[in-house]
Amino acid sequence: MQKLNKWGMILLTTALVLAVAACGGRTVSNSDSSETYHFKLAHITPTDHMWHKAAEKFKEELNARSGGRMIVEIYPASQLGTEADMVQQISAGSVDFGFITAAYMSSRAPAFTAWFAPYAFENLESANKARETEVAKKILGTLDEQGIKGLDYLFAGNRVMIFKDKEVMKPEDMKGLRFRVTPSPPLQDFYKSLGASPESLPLPEVYAAVQTGVIDGMDMDLDATITNKYHEVTKYGAVTNHMVWPAVAMMNKGTFEKLSNGDKKIINEAIKAAAEYAVTTRSAQEEEFKKTLNDSGMKIYEIDQKLFEPYIKQFDEKYGPTDPLIQEFLDTFRK
Repeated sequence: MQKLNKWGMILLTTALVLAVAACGGRTVSNSDSSETYHFKLAHITPTDHMWHKAAEKFKEELNARSGGRMIVEIYPASQLGTEADMVQQISAGSVDFGFITAAYMSSRAPAFTAWFAPYAFENLESANKARETEVAKKILGTLDEQGIKGLDYLFAGNRVMIFKDKEVMKPEDMKGLRFRVTPSPPLQDFYKSLGASPESLPLPEVYAAVQTGVIDGMDMDLDATITNKYHEVTKYGAVTNHMVWPAVAMMNKGTFEKLSNGDKKIINEAIKAAAEYAVTTRSAQEEEFKKTLNDSGMKIYEIDQKLFEPYIKQFDEKYGPTDPLIQEFLDTFRK
Protein backbone atom coordinates (compact mmCIF):
# COMPACT_ATOMS: atom_id res chain seq x y z
CA MET A 1 0.00 0.00 0.00
CA GLN A 2 2.87 2.38 0.82
CA LYS A 3 4.44 1.62 -2.57
CA LEU A 4 1.19 2.46 -4.35
CA ASN A 5 0.87 5.71 -2.41
CA LYS A 6 4.39 6.64 -3.43
CA TRP A 7 3.67 6.07 -7.12
CA GLY A 8 0.33 7.85 -6.75
CA MET A 9 2.09 10.94 -5.42
CA ILE A 10 4.60 10.84 -8.28
CA LEU A 11 1.81 10.65 -10.86
CA LEU A 12 -0.10 13.47 -9.18
CA THR A 13 2.97 15.70 -9.08
CA THR A 14 3.73 14.98 -12.75
CA ALA A 15 0.15 15.82 -13.72
CA LEU A 16 0.34 19.17 -11.89
CA VAL A 17 3.65 20.07 -13.57
CA LEU A 18 2.19 19.27 -16.99
CA ALA A 19 -0.91 21.33 -16.26
CA VAL A 20 1.20 24.37 -15.33
CA ALA A 21 3.33 23.92 -18.46
CA ALA A 22 0.22 23.72 -20.63
CA CYS A 23 -0.93 27.10 -19.32
CA GLY A 24 2.43 28.61 -20.26
CA GLY A 25 2.76 30.06 -16.77
CA ARG A 26 -0.27 32.32 -17.39
CA THR A 27 -3.19 32.58 -15.03
CA VAL A 28 -6.45 31.59 -16.68
CA SER A 29 -9.38 33.51 -15.26
CA ASN A 30 -12.18 31.52 -13.73
CA SER A 31 -15.41 31.84 -15.69
CA ASP A 32 -19.00 30.93 -15.03
CA SER A 33 -19.52 29.92 -18.67
CA SER A 34 -18.47 27.10 -20.97
CA GLU A 35 -19.75 28.74 -24.15
CA THR A 36 -17.37 29.23 -27.07
CA TYR A 37 -17.13 32.39 -29.15
CA HIS A 38 -15.73 33.27 -32.58
CA PHE A 39 -15.30 37.04 -32.58
CA LYS A 40 -14.40 39.49 -35.37
CA LEU A 41 -12.18 42.52 -34.74
CA ALA A 42 -11.52 45.31 -37.27
CA HIS A 43 -9.13 48.26 -37.45
CA ILE A 44 -7.50 50.53 -40.04
CA THR A 45 -3.75 50.07 -39.60
CA PRO A 46 -1.25 47.82 -41.43
CA THR A 47 -0.12 44.62 -39.77
CA ASP A 48 3.21 46.10 -38.66
CA HIS A 49 1.57 49.01 -36.82
CA MET A 50 1.27 49.00 -33.03
CA TRP A 51 -2.52 48.81 -33.06
CA HIS A 52 -2.43 45.58 -35.03
CA LYS A 53 0.17 44.21 -32.64
CA ALA A 54 -2.17 45.19 -29.80
CA ALA A 55 -4.99 43.36 -31.58
CA GLU A 56 -2.81 40.26 -31.77
CA LYS A 57 -2.01 40.63 -28.08
CA PHE A 58 -5.73 40.93 -27.28
CA LYS A 59 -6.41 37.80 -29.33
CA GLU A 60 -3.68 35.92 -27.47
CA GLU A 61 -4.88 37.09 -24.06
CA LEU A 62 -8.52 36.20 -24.77
CA ASN A 63 -7.58 32.74 -25.95
CA ALA A 64 -5.39 32.06 -22.90
CA ARG A 65 -7.69 33.56 -20.30
CA SER A 66 -10.77 31.78 -21.66
CA GLY A 67 -9.04 28.42 -21.96
CA GLY A 68 -9.45 28.53 -25.74
CA ARG A 69 -13.17 29.34 -25.70
CA MET A 70 -12.74 32.83 -27.20
CA ILE A 71 -11.27 32.99 -30.69
CA VAL A 72 -10.72 36.28 -32.53
CA GLU A 73 -10.39 36.80 -36.27
CA ILE A 74 -8.65 40.10 -37.02
CA TYR A 75 -9.40 42.25 -40.09
CA PRO A 76 -6.60 44.86 -40.35
CA ALA A 77 -5.82 47.64 -42.83
CA SER A 78 -9.42 48.73 -43.50
CA GLN A 79 -10.37 45.35 -44.96
CA LEU A 80 -13.95 45.91 -43.80
CA GLY A 81 -14.15 49.49 -45.03
CA THR A 82 -13.66 52.92 -43.54
CA GLU A 83 -13.89 53.64 -39.85
CA ALA A 84 -17.46 54.84 -40.43
CA ASP A 85 -18.23 51.46 -42.00
CA MET A 86 -16.61 49.56 -39.16
CA VAL A 87 -18.43 51.48 -36.43
CA GLN A 88 -21.71 50.84 -38.22
CA GLN A 89 -20.88 47.13 -38.39
CA ILE A 90 -20.00 47.04 -34.69
CA SER A 91 -23.19 48.88 -33.79
CA ALA A 92 -25.23 46.43 -35.90
CA GLY A 93 -23.43 43.40 -34.46
CA SER A 94 -21.92 42.00 -37.68
CA VAL A 95 -18.48 42.83 -36.23
CA ASP A 96 -17.83 42.28 -32.53
CA PHE A 97 -14.79 44.42 -31.73
CA GLY A 98 -13.07 47.45 -33.20
CA PHE A 99 -10.04 49.60 -32.53
CA ILE A 100 -11.33 52.92 -33.89
CA THR A 101 -9.50 56.24 -33.68
CA ALA A 102 -10.81 58.60 -31.05
CA ALA A 103 -10.43 61.24 -33.75
CA TYR A 104 -13.13 59.61 -35.85
CA MET A 105 -15.26 58.89 -32.77
CA SER A 106 -15.21 62.59 -31.89
CA SER A 107 -17.42 63.14 -34.94
CA ARG A 108 -19.98 60.71 -33.48
CA ALA A 109 -19.57 61.33 -29.74
CA PRO A 110 -18.25 64.88 -29.10
CA ALA A 111 -16.78 64.15 -25.66
CA PHE A 112 -13.89 62.30 -27.36
CA THR A 113 -12.77 65.74 -28.54
CA ALA A 114 -11.18 66.12 -25.10
CA TRP A 115 -8.34 63.77 -26.02
CA PHE A 116 -7.21 66.19 -28.74
CA ALA A 117 -6.58 69.13 -26.50
CA PRO A 118 -3.14 70.27 -27.75
CA TYR A 119 -0.24 69.48 -25.41
CA ALA A 120 -2.47 68.04 -22.66
CA PHE A 121 0.11 65.37 -21.81
CA GLU A 122 3.86 65.42 -21.50
CA ASN A 123 4.34 61.93 -22.97
CA LEU A 124 2.67 58.61 -23.73
CA GLU A 125 3.09 57.33 -20.20
CA SER A 126 1.12 60.22 -18.70
CA ALA A 127 -1.58 59.83 -21.35
CA ASN A 128 -1.76 56.13 -20.56
CA LYS A 129 -2.33 56.88 -16.87
CA ALA A 130 -5.22 59.12 -17.90
CA ARG A 131 -7.01 56.03 -19.29
CA GLU A 132 -7.81 55.01 -15.74
CA THR A 133 -9.35 58.32 -14.64
CA GLU A 134 -13.04 58.76 -13.99
CA VAL A 135 -13.46 61.32 -16.77
CA ALA A 136 -11.85 59.00 -19.34
CA LYS A 137 -14.31 56.26 -18.35
CA LYS A 138 -17.24 58.66 -18.54
CA ILE A 139 -16.24 59.53 -22.10
CA LEU A 140 -16.26 55.83 -23.04
CA GLY A 141 -19.75 55.62 -21.52
CA THR A 142 -21.12 58.11 -24.05
CA LEU A 143 -21.02 55.31 -26.66
CA ASP A 144 -23.77 53.35 -24.92
CA GLU A 145 -26.53 55.14 -26.81
CA GLN A 146 -24.99 54.00 -30.11
CA GLY A 147 -25.22 50.33 -29.22
CA ILE A 148 -21.50 50.23 -28.46
CA LYS A 149 -19.61 49.28 -25.31
CA GLY A 150 -16.48 51.38 -24.85
CA LEU A 151 -13.87 49.08 -23.32
CA ASP A 152 -10.61 51.01 -23.11
CA TYR A 153 -8.07 53.16 -24.97
CA LEU A 154 -4.95 52.04 -26.82
CA PHE A 155 -2.19 54.48 -27.66
CA ALA A 156 0.09 54.72 -30.65
CA GLY A 157 2.66 57.50 -30.81
CA ASN A 158 1.81 61.14 -30.26
CA ARG A 159 0.98 63.24 -33.30
CA VAL A 160 3.75 64.84 -35.31
CA MET A 161 3.77 66.98 -38.45
CA ILE A 162 5.17 65.53 -41.67
CA PHE A 163 5.99 67.81 -44.63
CA LYS A 164 6.62 67.00 -48.28
CA ASP A 165 9.23 69.65 -49.04
CA LYS A 166 8.87 72.58 -46.62
CA GLU A 167 10.74 72.79 -43.33
CA VAL A 168 8.17 74.35 -41.00
CA MET A 169 9.84 75.93 -37.96
CA LYS A 170 6.93 77.83 -36.35
CA PRO A 171 3.12 77.72 -36.46
CA GLU A 172 2.94 80.67 -38.84
CA ASP A 173 4.84 78.63 -41.46
CA MET A 174 1.75 76.41 -41.77
CA LYS A 175 -0.26 79.12 -43.48
CA GLY A 176 -1.72 77.95 -46.78
CA LEU A 177 -0.43 74.36 -46.55
CA ARG A 178 -2.82 71.61 -47.66
CA PHE A 179 -2.57 69.19 -44.79
CA ARG A 180 -4.06 65.72 -44.46
CA VAL A 181 -5.92 65.54 -41.17
CA THR A 182 -8.24 62.81 -39.90
CA PRO A 183 -11.85 63.98 -40.46
CA SER A 184 -12.37 65.06 -36.88
CA PRO A 185 -13.67 68.53 -35.93
CA PRO A 186 -11.09 69.27 -33.19
CA LEU A 187 -8.13 68.23 -35.32
CA GLN A 188 -9.34 70.21 -38.31
CA ASP A 189 -10.05 73.28 -36.17
CA PHE A 190 -6.57 73.11 -34.66
CA TYR A 191 -4.93 73.14 -38.08
CA LYS A 192 -7.26 75.86 -39.35
CA SER A 193 -6.18 77.99 -36.40
CA LEU A 194 -2.58 77.53 -37.61
CA GLY A 195 -3.58 78.76 -41.07
CA ALA A 196 -3.43 75.38 -42.82
CA SER A 197 -6.10 73.92 -45.08
CA PRO A 198 -7.14 70.52 -43.67
CA GLU A 199 -7.84 67.75 -46.19
CA SER A 200 -9.78 64.64 -45.13
CA LEU A 201 -8.29 61.80 -47.16
CA PRO A 202 -8.70 58.10 -46.33
CA LEU A 203 -5.45 56.62 -45.06
CA PRO A 204 -4.86 54.39 -48.14
CA GLU A 205 -4.90 57.50 -50.39
CA VAL A 206 -2.40 59.58 -48.43
CA TYR A 207 0.83 58.21 -49.94
CA ALA A 208 -0.19 59.01 -53.53
CA ALA A 209 -1.64 62.37 -52.51
CA VAL A 210 1.59 63.62 -50.95
CA GLN A 211 3.69 62.05 -53.72
CA THR A 212 1.76 63.91 -56.43
CA GLY A 213 1.51 67.18 -54.51
CA VAL A 214 -2.23 67.04 -53.83
CA ILE A 215 -1.30 67.66 -50.19
CA ASP A 216 1.75 69.35 -48.67
CA GLY A 217 1.95 67.19 -45.58
CA MET A 218 0.05 65.32 -42.93
CA ASP A 219 -0.78 65.03 -39.25
CA MET A 220 0.63 61.59 -38.37
CA ASP A 221 2.55 59.55 -35.81
CA LEU A 222 6.11 58.26 -36.28
CA ASP A 223 4.92 54.66 -36.27
CA ALA A 224 2.51 55.15 -39.17
CA THR A 225 5.04 57.32 -41.03
CA ILE A 226 7.28 54.25 -41.16
CA THR A 227 4.71 51.50 -41.66
CA ASN A 228 2.99 53.41 -44.48
CA LYS A 229 6.37 54.38 -46.00
CA TYR A 230 5.59 58.10 -46.03
CA HIS A 231 9.31 58.72 -45.55
CA GLU A 232 9.70 57.80 -49.24
CA VAL A 233 7.73 60.88 -50.35
CA THR A 234 8.38 63.45 -47.59
CA LYS A 235 11.48 65.34 -46.49
CA TYR A 236 10.71 66.84 -43.08
CA GLY A 237 9.23 65.66 -39.79
CA ALA A 238 8.55 68.03 -36.90
CA VAL A 239 8.29 65.98 -33.71
CA THR A 240 5.83 68.30 -32.02
CA ASN A 241 4.02 65.54 -30.04
CA HIS A 242 1.18 68.04 -29.93
CA MET A 243 -1.64 65.54 -29.36
CA VAL A 244 -2.00 62.00 -28.11
CA TRP A 245 -3.59 59.48 -30.43
CA PRO A 246 -5.79 56.91 -28.74
CA ALA A 247 -7.78 54.22 -30.44
CA VAL A 248 -11.05 53.41 -28.73
CA ALA A 249 -11.36 49.70 -28.06
CA MET A 250 -15.04 48.93 -28.44
CA MET A 251 -17.49 46.05 -28.64
CA ASN A 252 -21.07 45.57 -29.72
CA LYS A 253 -23.02 46.45 -26.58
CA GLY A 254 -25.66 43.74 -26.99
CA THR A 255 -23.03 41.04 -27.40
CA PHE A 256 -21.16 42.27 -24.33
CA GLU A 257 -24.27 42.42 -22.16
CA LYS A 258 -25.24 38.85 -23.06
CA LEU A 259 -21.96 37.52 -21.73
CA SER A 260 -21.68 35.99 -18.29
CA ASN A 261 -19.99 38.10 -15.63
CA GLY A 262 -16.96 35.84 -15.81
CA ASP A 263 -16.63 36.28 -19.56
CA LYS A 264 -17.05 40.04 -19.28
CA LYS A 265 -14.17 40.02 -16.81
CA ILE A 266 -12.02 38.01 -19.25
CA ILE A 267 -12.63 40.56 -22.02
CA ASN A 268 -11.93 43.54 -19.76
CA GLU A 269 -8.72 41.96 -18.46
CA ALA A 270 -7.56 40.99 -21.94
CA ILE A 271 -8.07 44.45 -23.41
CA LYS A 272 -6.30 46.04 -20.44
CA ALA A 273 -3.33 43.73 -20.99
CA ALA A 274 -3.27 44.69 -24.68
CA ALA A 275 -3.41 48.40 -23.83
CA GLU A 276 -0.50 48.13 -21.40
CA TYR A 277 1.50 46.11 -23.90
CA ALA A 278 0.91 48.71 -26.62
CA VAL A 279 2.00 51.76 -24.64
CA THR A 280 5.00 50.05 -23.04
CA THR A 281 6.26 48.73 -26.36
CA ARG A 282 5.60 51.96 -28.27
CA SER A 283 7.25 54.20 -25.68
CA ALA A 284 10.45 52.18 -25.95
CA GLN A 285 10.51 52.68 -29.74
CA GLU A 286 10.44 56.49 -29.88
CA GLU A 287 14.17 57.10 -30.40
CA GLU A 288 14.45 54.10 -32.70
CA PHE A 289 11.72 55.50 -34.96
CA LYS A 290 13.37 58.92 -35.10
CA LYS A 291 16.64 57.29 -36.12
CA THR A 292 14.92 55.13 -38.75
CA LEU A 293 13.35 58.21 -40.37
CA ASN A 294 16.59 60.20 -40.18
CA ASP A 295 18.47 57.30 -41.77
CA SER A 296 15.84 57.16 -44.54
CA GLY A 297 16.75 60.71 -45.56
CA MET A 298 14.15 62.73 -43.68
CA LYS A 299 15.16 65.62 -41.45
CA ILE A 300 13.60 65.01 -38.01
CA TYR A 301 13.52 67.99 -35.66
CA GLU A 302 11.51 69.62 -32.85
CA ILE A 303 9.45 72.80 -32.53
CA ASP A 304 9.20 74.57 -29.18
CA GLN A 305 5.84 74.00 -27.49
CA LYS A 306 5.75 77.60 -26.27
CA LEU A 307 5.15 78.78 -29.83
CA PHE A 308 1.79 77.01 -29.76
CA GLU A 309 0.50 78.53 -26.50
CA PRO A 310 -1.98 80.95 -28.19
CA TYR A 311 -3.46 78.05 -30.15
CA ILE A 312 -3.71 75.88 -27.03
CA LYS A 313 -5.68 78.62 -25.29
CA GLN A 314 -7.88 79.09 -28.35
CA PHE A 315 -8.72 75.38 -28.42
CA ASP A 316 -9.59 75.23 -24.71
CA GLU A 317 -11.76 78.34 -24.87
CA LYS A 318 -13.67 77.02 -27.88
CA TYR A 319 -14.24 73.40 -26.85
CA GLY A 320 -14.34 73.47 -23.05
CA PRO A 321 -17.78 75.13 -22.89
CA THR A 322 -19.28 72.79 -25.51
CA ASP A 323 -19.43 69.69 -23.29
CA PRO A 324 -19.17 69.16 -19.50
CA LEU A 325 -16.91 66.13 -20.02
CA ILE A 326 -14.51 68.11 -22.20
CA GLN A 327 -14.33 70.82 -19.55
CA GLU A 328 -13.82 68.23 -16.82
CA PHE A 329 -11.00 66.67 -18.88
CA LEU A 330 -9.30 70.05 -19.35
CA ASP A 331 -9.68 70.93 -15.65
CA THR A 332 -8.19 67.55 -14.73
CA PHE A 333 -5.13 67.60 -16.97
CA ARG A 334 -4.31 71.32 -17.49
CA LYS A 335 -2.37 71.63 -14.26
